[in-house]
Amino acid sequence: MMRLTAGIGALMRHREAGNFVMIVLLAIVVGLIQPRFLTLETLRNVMLAIPLILIAAMGQMMVIIARHVDLSMGSILGFSAIVAGMMFRDMPDVPILIGVLVAILVGAGLGFLNGAIVTLFGLPSIIVTLGTLSLYRGFVFLISNSRQVDPQFIPRALIQMSQTSPILGIPWLVIIAFLTALASYLFLDHMRLGRQIYALGSNPSAAPLRGIRVVPVTLLVFTLSGALAGLAGVMYAARFGYVNPGITGVGFEFTVIASVVIGGVSINGGVGTVLGTILGVILLGMVNVALPLLGVSEFWQSAILGAVIIVALLIDRSVRISGQQALAAERSAR
Repeated sequence: MMRLTAGIGALMRHREAGNFVMIVLLAIVVGLIQPRFLTLETLRNVMLAIPLILIAAMGQMMVIIARHVDLSMGSILGFSAIVAGMMFRDMPDVPILIGVLVAILVGAGLGFLNGAIVTLFGLPSIIVTLGTLSLYRGFVFLISNSRQVDPQFIPRALIQMSQTSPILGIPWLVIIAFLTALASYLFLDHMRLGRQIYALGSNPSAAPLRGIRVVPVTLLVFTLSGALAGLAGVMYAARFGYVNPGITGVGFEFTVIASVVIGGVSINGGVGTVLGTILGVILLGMVNVALPLLGVSEFWQSAILGAVIIVALLIDRSVRISGQQALAAERSAR
C-alpha cells in the first residue's frame, strides 16, 4: 500500500506522466462505451479540435508562468479574425500571408496594450484583462458593424489549410500549431529571456535583484500572448470558413486557461512546460470530442469543463504542497 501511495505521489509530481496516463485511460474508457471514439475519423476530429487551443495556449502559458493571466484572449482572437476576414473580403487579391501577418500584428498590439496598462498602473492583470475582454469585444462589433464575414469571402487556399498539406496529408493547421509549440519550447528552455520569464514568475520581488527587467519581460509575455491569439484568429477563419463577431472567440479564453492549468502550469507562476501544456490541450480536446459522442448535453459539457478546471487547480495545489514538504524534509535531513 505504501508503495502504491508513493507511486501515485511520484506520478502527481510529474504532471506530464499523469496527463499521458489520463489520455490513455480516457481513450480506453470512452472507446469501450462508444466504439466510434477509436476510429480514424474521431482521431482527425481531435486533431482538428486542438490547433487553435494549442496556439493560444503557448501564449497563455508564458503569461501565467510570469504570474499573470490574460482573460482577453478570446476577444483578441475575435478582433484579429474579423480584421483579417474583412481584409480578405474588401481586398480579394491580398496575399494570404499578408492577412496572417496583419492578424498577428493586431493581436500583438492589443496584447501590448494589456501589458502596458498592467505595468504602467500596477493593476492586477486579471482585472485589466477582464476589462479589455469586454472592450476588445466591443471593438469587434464596431469595426464589423456587427456583420459576419461570409464563407465566400474567405480565400479557398486559407480554408484548405485546415484540410490537408503535402506532409502526409496532415492539415497545415495542425503543423502550424505544433511548430508554434516547438518554437515556444526553444524560446523558454534555451534562451536567456525565456528563463527570465520563469524567474519573474517564481519570485517577482527578487527578480530585479537578479538583473531581470520586470517591465520589458511583462510587456513581452502579454505581447506574445496577443500575437498568438491573433494567429489563432486567422486560423479560426481557416478552420470554420467564416467570422461571426457574435460568436468568434467567445469563451475561448476559459478553454485555453483550462488546458494550460490541466497541463501543469502553476497559477502561482514560475512552473510549467510546453510538453505538459501540449498534453493538457490534447486531453481537453479529447474530452470536447468525447462528450458529444456520449450524448452529453451542451449544458453539462460546460459544467464538466468547469469541474475539470477546479480539479486541475486542486491538483496544482497538492503538487505544490507536496514539493514544499519534500524540500523541507530534505533541508531538515541536512
